[in-house]
Amino acid sequence: MEDEGDSNCFRAGESAQEKGLPYVPECYKIPTSDRASSSPEMAKVPLVDLAGLRKGPQQRAIAIEAIKDACLRLGFFQIVNHGICQSVLDDALSSAFDFFRLPAAEKVKFMSNDVHTPVRYGTSLKDGADKIQFWRVFLKQYAHPLEDFIESWPTNPPTYREKMGRYCKEVRKLGLELMGAITESLELGPNYLSEKLESGMQVMAVNCYPPCPNPDLALGLPPHSDYSCLTIVLQSSPGLEIMDAEAGADGWRLIPDLRGVLQVHVGDHFEVLSNGTYKSLVHRATLNRERTRISVASLHSLGMDEKMGPAEELVDDQERKKKYKESSFGDFLNFLATNDIAEGKTFINTLKIEN
Repeated sequence: MEDEGDSNCFRAGESAQEKGLPYVPECYKIPTSDRASSSPEMAKVPLVDLAGLRKGPQQRAIAIEAIKDACLRLGFFQIVNHGICQSVLDDALSSAFDFFRLPAAEKVKFMSNDVHTPVRYGTSLKDGADKIQFWRVFLKQYAHPLEDFIESWPTNPPTYREKMGRYCKEVRKLGLELMGAITESLELGPNYLSEKLESGMQVMAVNCYPPCPNPDLALGLPPHSDYSCLTIVLQSSPGLEIMDAEAGADGWRLIPDLRGVLQVHVGDHFEVLSNGTYKSLVHRATLNRERTRISVASLHSLGMDEKMGPAEELVDDQERKKKYKESSFGDFLNFLATNDIAEGKTFINTLKIEN
């Protein structure tokens, strides 16, 4: 029986997680040392009230300082008063659930292993190509300019484009505001990247993690950081774990799920821009035996071929030597196409300069 299940690990629309197999096939089992705890500790995460960004100079300065502290300590924070109403958040999650409930024949219309494809459905990371498979299914879609890409999005469920499109617009506005706040926290000013970001990329990673019969054996996603400047995550239930370097040898901590709260990840390109002052967040997706978890990640970066390098203001010939090479979103896609991140290969490490 298990041989038959293993042979279906890589078949389009028939992966173990899509079929709901009652066991975890060998190709999904991760090394014992890399497995998640069955009773993880909760993270102590900064909660930033974004209302302060929209008030007077004193309140804005307090909010900027809170963002700076969070970026320095974890590269991660949660946000309230972010300006996106609860109904828009709920609609985005419900449309994602509705899409992943569709018959396999509907979803595999978007199946592709080409990481350059603007709208693609898949399972794991690269189906059949990576040595270890991961217990997830996903739909990745470009979202800016929205009018250029939305016609390529799924038409089934019928309300998917409307509901997910509304969320994309709102979260992009929020992303621009947050990126301005982060560059301000680096003393570069809120408009440091504004012009480049206006024509930048927004990629939506809509992830589904079905129930796993033995969640201790597998992961939804391996430890990684995001290529983006920043990522804003909406999740339906807990499952996101972050690496907290201050927590000791086992630094993995589970992020609590609070209704209406969004998570913000510092990405590789802000680590580069800051010349290492801020570090991109290492995180992973864990699994649940009983329920399906959805996460909707909005990744924000410069344009496809626009290079991000360390800010000149943060580099000198003395203590602050240049620590990173320039790179673009296109460079990251080329890296992803030829590397297996489950083996510990990271994009950010390819950018580091040995001084």
